[in-house]
Amino acid sequence: MGRRRRPRERDCAAQGARRHCRYLAECKLVSFPIGIYKVLRNVTDQIHLITLANNELKSLTSKFMTTFCQLRELRLEGNFLHRLPNEVSTLQHLKAIDLSRNQFRDFPEQLTTLPALETINLEENDIVDVPVEKLAAMPALHSVNLRFNPLSAEVRVIAPPLIKFDMLMSPEGARAPPP
Repeated sequence: MGRRRRPRERDCAAQGARRHCRYLAECKLVSFPIGIYKVLRNVTDQIHLITLANNELKSLTSKFMTTFCQLRELRLEGNFLHRLPNEVSTLQHLKAIDLSRNQFRDFPEQLTTLPALETINLEENDIVDVPVEKLAAMPALHSVNLRFNPLSAEVRVIAPPLIKFDMLMSPEGARAPPP
């Protein structure tokens, strides 16, 4: 058996297009391939899951959010993201978002406007403050993972009595295990 080669960017993009753009992970993408918009323009309403995990994305465009507005799940873990575009609010059907192992310093508050959102994963970022009251008002929210974030003492004290969902937090000062 030969050694398995790492997929190149265009291989991943072609594979993703054949699968209705479900899997573009580990392709070393620095941005969402523009050609994918053209290839998928007639089926974007049928795409409910996009995986762009473990790439090198630093940002997503507003076009990405408005093009794939029927998403139910968005997996963006293991990138270099530090914010989301305001147009994330167009993802009214989104149920789960994974933003773990990115570079968020601020909680992406636009997520609190999504009525169907059930799960938010922000593990291993640099978030200190969390909009607890806004999260508590989200009707469908079941779980927020904030493990291995330097959460403020205020968040740790205020959150538990206000929330009716699972909020996962590491003990104060805990560090993520090495990769």
